Amino acid sequence: MTTRSGLTTDIVDDAVYRRTISQFRAAPRAIPLPTFAQLADPTRVPASIRARLASVDPDAPDPLNLFRVHWYNEHPGRRALAPAPAHLVLPPSLTGVPATIVVLLGWTFPMIQAHKVLAAYACLAPRLVTGQFDPSRDRAVWPSTGNYCRGGVAISRIMGCRGVAVLPEGMSHERFEWLARWVRDPGDVVRTPGSESNVKEIYDACKELAAQPDTVIFNQFCEFANYLVHQQCTGRAAEQVARALMAKTPGLRPRAFVSATGSAGTIGAGDHLKRALLEESAGEFKIAAVEAAECPTLLVNGFGEHNIQGIGDKHVPLIHNVMNTDLVVGVSDRASDSLDVLFNTPVGRAYLADRRRVPKATIDQLAHLGLSGIANVVASIKLARFYGMGREDLVITVATDAAAMYASSRARFLYQALGGALDPVSAGEIGGQHLLGVATDHVLELGQRERERIFNLGYYTWVEQQGVPVDAFVARRAQSFWRGLESLIPRWDALIDAFNAETGALAAAAKERL
Repeated sequence: MTTRSGLTTDIVDDAVYRRTISQFRAAPRAIPLPTFAQLADPTRVPASIRARLASVDPDAPDPLNLFRVHWYNEHPGRRALAPAPAHLVLPPSLTGVPATIVVLLGWTFPMIQAHKVLAAYACLAPRLVTGQFDPSRDRAVWPSTGNYCRGGVAISRIMGCRGVAVLPEGMSHERFEWLARWVRDPGDVVRTPGSESNVKEIYDACKELAAQPDTVIFNQFCEFANYLVHQQCTGRAAEQVARALMAKTPGLRPRAFVSATGSAGTIGAGDHLKRALLEESAGEFKIAAVEAAECPTLLVNGFGEHNIQGIGDKHVPLIHNVMNTDLVVGVSDRASDSLDVLFNTPVGRAYLADRRRVPKATIDQLAHLGLSGIANVVASIKLARFYGMGREDLVITVATDAAAMYASSRARFLYQALGGALDPVSAGEIGGQHLLGVATDHVLELGQRERERIFNLGYYTWVEQQGVPVDAFVARRAQSFWRGLESLIPRWDALIDAFNAETGALAAAAKERL
């Protein structure tokens, strides 16, 4: 049995396991569970299940939507299985750099239109199939600064258990509207003081909740399943996109994966890419961590406040493989807020089409990017400019969620910064400053000493505040630790297969009439 950092691959409570089997078998509709391998490669999902998905609303709490928790949902309808992950290649006319920058689009995920639902499933599913979580009794608490709590509530509802969202009160109005529609009780939305920058307050609230009976905290910042599912699923999706682009453009060389740290789940995809594309990159593949320049925790041990919702700050997540990270790139929230306005207003879209000659199809896709995705795009441009990358260089990044979550933030920024409306002059200034004129400030290459500094910052959160044993904390320095985690995936998948066989849910779902 593996117990490192709360992970296990054996059934630890047979009574809980049996109750869970009964609930998943006797629910109004049988609840089948996809394996990690199926989420990494949805063609492995039974054809009968894939056929039935065409009649299922992607945003409904339907058990079959668990089989859409992957990168291969066709857009814009998200009903069919796409042959490749949804992505957007940014033209140089937009970015101002000759390098190829490709963005994986998280808004195609079901229910929450954000890839955080993938992490939530990955954290809960192993607990279910090992008898560590009783959906008939336990409540699942999902701490978040962005979309993870929404993903957790969605997954909880499908599983028939109580899901509790914990998030700062200053997050976007749209998040709270969504949660109000999905939680079982209004009290299942816990608002903590502050906004995006107030992560410790979230931890404090979770500590209080954990003292209550039958409560399980799924803290994404220290859940290694979060790291693993992105390393396996997001990493492989990004690799497929990269290889397709390289096949289309001979000589194109993968150079970097850029991701906001956030919970440090998504950036785990970089670990897969650095190994998988090692030969094609001639050993020069970089993993770049993005943070808000207003709160430069990784850059200079700094502090502050920012509005790039979903990336957190003031701490180093336990699941961040710091010793395999090569750069830190700081992006201002002024940049992400300004570009959000540019991409989502008629005047901004006209500027992109008329002045920058950006294709309409690209402009339409830009309108889907949430704030953290925009920050990742700006960071990718910075990185390409920092290294002087040319047409032969490929940079890969991710847009976590959809712009629909930020309409209220956009309106507030428009009023406060632009007097309530965007005019053509302001559109040109935004494009010039935050796209074509992006500077290479707030970029730090990490040598051994800088990696050690950032790694050590995590001690204060995890050892001193959260009680993680020192030896467990220090073990994360070695790359063998992270490689060792990968062996959990096939064992979890075997448990999921056995669980589905006992519930009969997979067979029942496949036989249901359309």
